[in-house]
Amino acid sequence: MNISEKVSYIKGLAEGMKLDESTNEGKLLTAILDALTDIAYQLEEVDADLNDMADVVGDIDETVAELEEAVYGDDDDHCDCGCEDEDMYEITCPKCDNSIVVDFDVIASGEILCPNCGEPLEFDLSELEDEED
Repeated sequence: MNISEKVSYIKGLAEGMKLDESTNEGKLLTAILDALTDIAYQLEEVDADLNDMADVVGDIDETVAELEEAVYGDDDDHCDCGCEDEDMYEITCPKCDNSIVVDFDVIASGEILCPNCGEPLEFDLSELEDEED
Protein backbone atom coordinates (compact mmCIF):
# COMPACT_ATOMS: atom_id res chain seq x y z
CA MET A 1 0.00 0.00 0.00
CA ASN A 2 1.51 3.35 -1.01
CA ILE A 3 1.21 6.59 0.97
CA SER A 4 -1.78 7.91 -1.00
CA GLU A 5 -3.66 4.68 -0.43
CA LYS A 6 -2.86 4.80 3.29
CA VAL A 7 -4.10 8.39 3.54
CA SER A 8 -7.27 7.45 1.67
CA TYR A 9 -7.79 4.56 4.07
CA ILE A 10 -7.37 6.89 7.07
CA LYS A 11 -9.80 9.37 5.51
CA GLY A 12 -12.28 6.54 5.04
CA LEU A 13 -11.91 5.59 8.69
CA ALA A 14 -12.52 9.19 9.68
CA GLU A 15 -15.63 9.39 7.50
CA GLY A 16 -16.86 6.12 9.01
CA MET A 17 -16.49 7.67 12.45
CA LYS A 18 -18.74 10.53 11.28
CA LEU A 19 -16.52 13.22 12.74
CA ASP A 20 -18.36 16.37 13.68
CA GLU A 21 -16.42 19.07 11.87
CA SER A 22 -18.05 21.76 13.99
CA THR A 23 -16.11 20.62 17.09
CA ASN A 24 -12.53 21.62 17.76
CA GLU A 25 -11.38 17.98 17.56
CA GLY A 26 -13.24 17.45 14.29
CA LYS A 27 -11.69 20.59 12.78
CA LEU A 28 -8.22 19.48 13.90
CA LEU A 29 -8.56 15.97 12.48
CA THR A 30 -9.97 17.29 9.21
CA ALA A 31 -7.07 19.72 8.88
CA ILE A 32 -4.57 16.93 9.60
CA LEU A 33 -6.17 14.69 6.97
CA ASP A 34 -6.09 17.53 4.42
CA ALA A 35 -2.39 18.09 5.17
CA LEU A 36 -1.67 14.37 4.83
CA THR A 37 -3.47 14.33 1.48
CA ASP A 38 -1.35 17.26 0.24
CA ILE A 39 1.86 15.62 1.49
CA ALA A 40 0.98 12.33 -0.23
CA TYR A 41 0.26 14.14 -3.50
CA GLN A 42 3.54 16.06 -3.35
CA LEU A 43 5.48 12.88 -2.56
CA GLU A 44 3.97 11.21 -5.61
CA GLU A 45 5.11 14.17 -7.74
CA VAL A 46 8.62 14.03 -6.27
CA ASP A 47 8.76 10.27 -6.85
CA ALA A 48 7.68 10.70 -10.47
CA ASP A 49 10.28 13.45 -10.98
CA LEU A 50 12.95 11.25 -9.39
CA ASN A 51 12.07 8.37 -11.71
CA ASP A 52 12.27 10.74 -14.68
CA MET A 53 15.69 11.91 -13.50
CA ALA A 54 16.88 8.31 -13.10
CA ASP A 55 15.83 7.65 -16.69
CA VAL A 56 17.72 10.73 -17.89
CA VAL A 57 20.83 9.73 -15.93
CA GLY A 58 20.57 6.22 -17.37
CA ASP A 59 20.37 7.67 -20.88
CA ILE A 60 23.39 9.90 -20.19
CA ASP A 61 25.30 6.89 -18.83
CA GLU A 62 24.55 4.92 -21.99
CA THR A 63 25.62 7.86 -24.17
CA VAL A 64 28.87 8.26 -22.24
CA ALA A 65 29.53 4.52 -22.58
CA GLU A 66 28.96 4.77 -26.35
CA LEU A 67 31.30 7.76 -26.55
CA GLU A 68 33.96 5.96 -24.51
CA GLU A 69 33.76 2.99 -26.83
CA ALA A 70 33.95 5.25 -29.89
CA VAL A 71 36.97 7.10 -28.51
CA TYR A 72 38.82 4.28 -26.75
CA GLY A 73 37.40 1.24 -28.52
CA ASP A 74 37.70 -2.18 -26.91
CA ASP A 75 41.35 -1.49 -26.10
CA ASP A 76 40.48 -0.26 -22.61
CA ASP A 77 40.87 -3.86 -21.34
CA HIS A 78 44.61 -3.67 -22.11
CA CYS A 79 45.77 -0.60 -20.24
CA ASP A 80 49.12 -0.23 -18.46
CA CYS A 81 47.63 0.12 -14.98
CA GLY A 82 47.85 -3.59 -14.11
CA CYS A 83 44.08 -3.94 -13.76
CA GLU A 84 43.95 -6.79 -16.30
CA ASP A 85 45.33 -9.07 -13.59
CA GLU A 86 42.14 -8.62 -11.55
CA ASP A 87 38.95 -10.57 -12.17
CA MET A 88 36.16 -8.15 -12.95
CA TYR A 89 32.46 -8.93 -12.61
CA GLU A 90 29.50 -7.25 -14.27
CA ILE A 91 26.48 -6.78 -12.00
CA THR A 92 23.03 -5.59 -13.06
CA CYS A 93 20.90 -3.73 -10.54
CA PRO A 94 17.48 -5.39 -10.27
CA LYS A 95 15.77 -2.05 -9.58
CA CYS A 96 17.12 0.25 -12.32
CA ASP A 97 18.68 -2.36 -14.65
CA ASN A 98 21.98 -0.43 -14.64
CA SER A 99 25.10 -2.55 -15.19
CA ILE A 100 28.27 -1.90 -13.20
CA VAL A 101 31.65 -3.63 -13.25
CA VAL A 102 33.37 -4.44 -9.96
CA ASP A 103 36.32 -6.50 -8.79
CA PHE A 104 36.18 -9.40 -6.36
CA ASP A 105 37.12 -7.21 -3.37
CA VAL A 106 33.91 -5.22 -3.84
CA ILE A 107 31.85 -8.40 -4.01
CA ALA A 108 33.67 -9.81 -0.98
CA SER A 109 32.60 -6.76 1.03
CA GLY A 110 29.07 -8.20 0.88
CA GLU A 111 27.11 -5.12 -0.18
CA ILE A 112 27.37 -1.91 -2.20
CA LEU A 113 24.91 0.76 -3.27
CA CYS A 114 23.95 1.01 -6.92
CA PRO A 115 25.63 4.20 -8.20
CA ASN A 116 22.58 4.89 -10.40
CA CYS A 117 19.61 4.51 -8.03
CA GLY A 118 21.12 3.89 -4.59
CA GLU A 119 19.55 0.42 -4.22
CA PRO A 120 21.58 -1.82 -1.88
CA LEU A 121 23.14 -4.70 -3.83
CA GLU A 122 23.97 -7.66 -1.61
CA PHE A 123 26.35 -10.49 -2.47
CA ASP A 124 26.07 -13.96 -0.97
CA LEU A 125 29.37 -15.82 -1.14
CA SER A 126 28.28 -18.70 1.10
CA GLU A 127 28.06 -21.12 -1.85
CA LEU A 128 31.57 -20.17 -2.92
CA GLU A 129 32.83 -20.76 0.62
CA ASP A 130 31.08 -24.16 0.71
CA GLU A 131 32.84 -25.18 -2.51
CA GLU A 132 36.23 -24.26 -1.04
CA ASP A 133 35.63 -26.54 1.98
